[in-house]
Amino acid sequence: MAAAAQLGNLQEEATCSICLDYFTDPVMIIDCGHNFCRSCITQSWEGRDGNFPCPECREISSGKNLRPNRQLGNMVEMLKQLHLPPEENLCETHNQAQLLFCAEDQRMICWVCRESKEHKTHSASPIEEAAEEHKVKLQEWLLVLKKQEGYFLESRLKEEEQYKSLRNKLRSEKNKIESEFEKLLQLLKENEQALHRSLEEMEKKMTMIENANITKLSNQITALKALITEIEKKSEAPAWELLKDVRSTLSRCNNVKIQYPEMVVKSYKVMVTLDPDTAHPGLLLSEGGRRVRETGTAQTLPDTPKRFTYYPCVLGSEGFTSGRYYWEVQLLQEGRARHVGVAAESVNRKGEIPWSPEGGVWAVLWCDGQYKALTRPRTPLAPREKPLMLGVYLDYEGGRLSLYNADSMELLYSFLQAPFTQRLFPYFGVWGGVELRLV
Repeated sequence: MAAAAQLGNLQEEATCSICLDYFTDPVMIIDCGHNFCRSCITQSWEGRDGNFPCPECREISSGKNLRPNRQLGNMVEMLKQLHLPPEENLCETHNQAQLLFCAEDQRMICWVCRESKEHKTHSASPIEEAAEEHKVKLQEWLLVLKKQEGYFLESRLKEEEQYKSLRNKLRSEKNKIESEFEKLLQLLKENEQALHRSLEEMEKKMTMIENANITKLSNQITALKALITEIEKKSEAPAWELLKDVRSTLSRCNNVKIQYPEMVVKSYKVMVTLDPDTAHPGLLLSEGGRRVRETGTAQTLPDTPKRFTYYPCVLGSEGFTSGRYYWEVQLLQEGRARHVGVAAESVNRKGEIPWSPEGGVWAVLWCDGQYKALTRPRTPLAPREKPLMLGVYLDYEGGRLSLYNADSMELLYSFLQAPFTQRLFPYFGVWGGVELRLV
């Protein structure tokens, strides 16, 4: 602690009292002996013809009596080379500067800690190197979060515009009803009042939903802004401060859940049909390609490069390389298991598939009454109610695939930061008699 205090005093002596930073080209006022940066004292005396006061002691000099202080300049340069850590960056246990970062424990340690039993087998690196690595991670999250913020702002605008349009339509309909009922006899008066009540109730309900959705979007935007601001500050902070609580910051980034309002998601709805040229021989497709059922009996079909022959899978007819899309899949017949999501054009069709984004599949699995996201390892899901119809929302440029309970629009799982580089196709896997229908 004494050594750290002496170093602190040395830093103070090497600091200009005008700019509060290390001296740059230091000069001394000959009359009083105080030192300043040449540019700082010159700017301080700018515009004076005589009577030049010392900014520190206020002693007046008749002329600009300045002398270069090369010894002080050399001392400052040597002090800069020391890279002195702040006093609060000392190890609480050994009172040594914490110059290393333990990767396993995600905290800063000193060289004595490094040789201790607790950390000897851990991987450690200099804090500057570790800070650069974590700065890259934080910057990556910053890009993702700013992009999500843009999507939320766009969603809120779209939500407001759609509700404004609906409200105008309701009011237009209300005016139309009033005009028509004015021409009718008193016998129709009761019907007019009933329709008024119905429309007003619809408007109230719509307003409640609108307010709830706008509030939810605004809250999510506020939370994202706060997290973005925190990451921006951390990214500009010194290494020791950047690494403080960095685990907590990264954890909150990972836990950001993005859920667009139902009306926004469903506004991108498209019609998806199944491609019979990709269907496994054990799958039976309906005419028009809107239903698929696993029969357990293989049909005699040409074994083309596009066809799945190892697993009972089928792809949609149209692939996507940009844009946003939403479609729904209804469960008509229970069975052993089913997959719903998207697959890359290069997905293996003749052998085993690694069920994960690394294998070219982004999907949710239902098996034996349990839902799981096909990640590595798989992520268990706990929907509030059993989904009988799944909604699939794809944002290609945003690197996002989200799956919903289409009836309640409960978000089941989102694949974020997905590296979409190939054409993607709607993907379905059906086992043990499962039957699906595209809605």
